[in-house]
This record gives sequence, C-alpha cells and structure tokens, in this order.
Amino acid sequence: MKIKILGTRGKVKVSARGHSKHSGILLDEEILFDLGEKSFLKQKPKAILITHLHPDHAFFVKGGERLSTKISVYAPEKHLGCPGIKIISKILKIGSYQITPLPTIHSRKVKSQAYLVQKDDKKILYTGDLIWIEKKYHKYLQNLDLIITEASFIKKGGMVRRDKKTGEIFGHNGAPDLTHLFKRFTKHIVFIHFGSWFYKDIKAAKKELKQLGKENDIKVEVGYDGMKIKL
Repeated sequence: MKIKILGTRGKVKVSARGHSKHSGILLDEEILFDLGEKSFLKQKPKAILITHLHPDHAFFVKGGERLSTKISVYAPEKHLGCPGIKIISKILKIGSYQITPLPTIHSRKVKSQAYLVQKDDKKILYTGDLIWIEKKYHKYLQNLDLIITEASFIKKGGMVRRDKKTGEIFGHNGAPDLTHLFKRFTKHIVFIHFGSWFYKDIKAAKKELKQLGKENDIKVEVGYDGMKIKL
C-alpha cells in the first residue's frame, strides 16, 4: 500500500509550511480518508470515507459549503452539505480493499469512527480524532502494520471533558495516551492533526513526539503535508 498524507493541521488558526492543510490521507491514489480541504478532490479518488463531520475533516459542513460529486462518499451519518453521503456502519469492500469502520469516542454532537483497511497481507488503521476505542473493538486491532492517529494535544490526558447531564466524555486524548494505547497493536505510528502546541516550536514538538516512540519501543513518525509512506 502507498499512502500520501495530504493534510496534518488540526482545527487551529495557526499554520506553517508543511502543516497548513486540514485532514486527509490518500491510499494508493484511489481512496481518500477525510476531506478537510476542497482541493483534495483534485486527487480524483474512487471513494471518500469521512471519520466524522467536523469541518477540518469534512469541509462541506461549514456554512454555505456544499459537496456534489459522482464520487461515492461514506460517513457515519448524513449531512445536508453532501446529499449523496452513504452511511457506513459495516464492512465495505472497494476493489481489493476491505474497510471496517470502528466506532470511536470523540464528540457529543457527531458520530465518529476509525477505519481499519486491509489489502493482501497489510493492515492499517486511520483513526481521525478520538479519546478512546472501546475494548470490544480491540480484537480488530491486532498486528497492524501502521496506525495514523492524531496529536491535537501533547499533554497526558489531552483535553477530555464530561457532559454534566449524561456523563458522556468528549474531546481529544493526548499523544502520550494514544501511544500507550496503540503500542499493543503496532510498531509504527504516524501522528497528524496537530494542535496549536505543535506550532509554537515545531522542531521541539517533533523531538517530543519521536521521544514518545523511544520510550514505548515503537517507531513514531511526524506526518507532514505531502508525506509519502510505502508498506
């Protein structure tokens, strides 16, 4: 599998060279995961799968935007900004790819899910934003070749809040917590979706993320816009 990371910027105002575009990764020039920028459509994918309907992952949910395309678009739920969305809740096969949606804990207002992608003997997981993946889904995460996940926060615990009425948690976990979670399932993590902390000192931020890899005995890479990975 060949992966091209199109965007690594989280929902923040700051921007920098190599980290200016919002979320999106392209698999084998055929399948696009997340559509944080309208310009990603120029890649002409055969299918688009969206982790959740926040504007940095689905540009068309912003006021006045609209996505009308012949390309198949899949997401956890419908949205008026893209009338053609198909809900994906079960295993989807696109050519030689098998894609399994795995529900994630992230938002109170929108549904979210990660995507497990299998082709031949390779398995990757693209998480989108999250706090946690419930243990009942961990059986799907065994022996992953690569996990692409978020680094909105570098502090342990990230930014996790709790709804006073329902007790439901929402937000983002910290990169240290996600590294600890995923090191059981892979030896290779690529971080993307960087929060404002990353832009304060990008050189130091990269070192801090790579140090997480050393501490957990796994390979950690810091993604950038245009980065290519071959498995």
